[in-house]
Amino acid sequence: MSWTEKYRPKKFSEVKGQDDAISKIKIFYDNFPRTRAAILHGPPGTGKTTLAHVLAKEKNSEIFELNASDLRNREKLKEILKPAMEQKSLFKEKKVILVDEVDGISVADWGGLSELLALIVQTPYPVIITANDIWKKELATLRKKADMIQLKEISYKTIKDILIDVLKKESSFIDEKNITRIAMNAKGDLRAALNDLQAESGMTSEFPEISERNKEIDIFNALKLVFKGKPSEETMRIFDSVKMPIDEIILWIEENISAEYKGVELARAYELLSRVDIFKKRIYKQQYWRFLIYENFFLSYGISAAKKTQKTGFTSYKRPSRILQIWMNNQKNEKKKSISEKFSKYVHVGLKRAMNEFPVIRIILKNPEIQKELKLSEEEIEFVMRV
Repeated sequence: MSWTEKYRPKKFSEVKGQDDAISKIKIFYDNFPRTRAAILHGPPGTGKTTLAHVLAKEKNSEIFELNASDLRNREKLKEILKPAMEQKSLFKEKKVILVDEVDGISVADWGGLSELLALIVQTPYPVIITANDIWKKELATLRKKADMIQLKEISYKTIKDILIDVLKKESSFIDEKNITRIAMNAKGDLRAALNDLQAESGMTSEFPEISERNKEIDIFNALKLVFKGKPSEETMRIFDSVKMPIDEIILWIEENISAEYKGVELARAYELLSRVDIFKKRIYKQQYWRFLIYENFFLSYGISAAKKTQKTGFTSYKRPSRILQIWMNNQKNEKKKSISEKFSKYVHVGLKRAMNEFPVIRIILKNPEIQKELKLSEEEIEFVMRV
């Protein structure tokens, strides 16, 4: 059983790092139907769905759950909602309707959104909606009809405390340095931290599953799958699921490959890395974008297949040292410059001034509406939020 499920909070007292959201969702529920819907929004892994389930449990309410796919067809949504609206719970006093990940559908599939808005107007039960990004313009009307409750990234210290507690309950041990690393790498995502902890503790023989719900995985788990796992279709796709530029992934592989492979295996792996470099140059110089598939193939499946024997046991993968630091500094400066250029054009100031005042500008750019106005990319938004 995954630790994310095993240690999912069952009571408000077990939900950590979200005191403000807990207070607001209690007020929303107790004051229903003054407001008929609440939107829980925030980054992945902060506990939005969990908080909705905890509320239902604490209030002795049945929870009726919908997800993004149910919103794609208006008639299907009406068919699903009719019994939920008309029938009382057999075992609980009350009912809560949960619409999970409302931002997870494409613009072409908003067929059920009008039905959802109609539901909110006439619902006899509280409606709780979750979203990672609630600021899409298509969701503007929905925002106006609901209480907005933000769940913030959980601090790494809070995550670390939770990880330590889980290890005690599992009678497992990981040194404090690695616990801190896992907590910091999670960047506020408790679910990701628990998955990484379970993988590194050796308490699971399975590699982290890449689900449709959470496609981003940690570089440490990706390396583990490539170096230790059997080559498979999943291996070929593994680096697509790591939120990291391909050049940085290559540096991670170069740094850690000798910790797993020796002799002929190591020679084969380095040869494949050299091929990756060749294809990368062809792609950028000659615009041969079809070569991207070969670059990814050699980097993932190829290196995985280079080993003669299955690798077992725990390996502590290291961050690339000096080269990565230089590369990351260059990337940081490039992102800072690209963001400053967009901001300087928007407010009509010089680029140099925007660069010099970036610490102040960064605070302004944490506003999602301004991010959208400047058309910041996902990488630029992530950079602003974590600088």
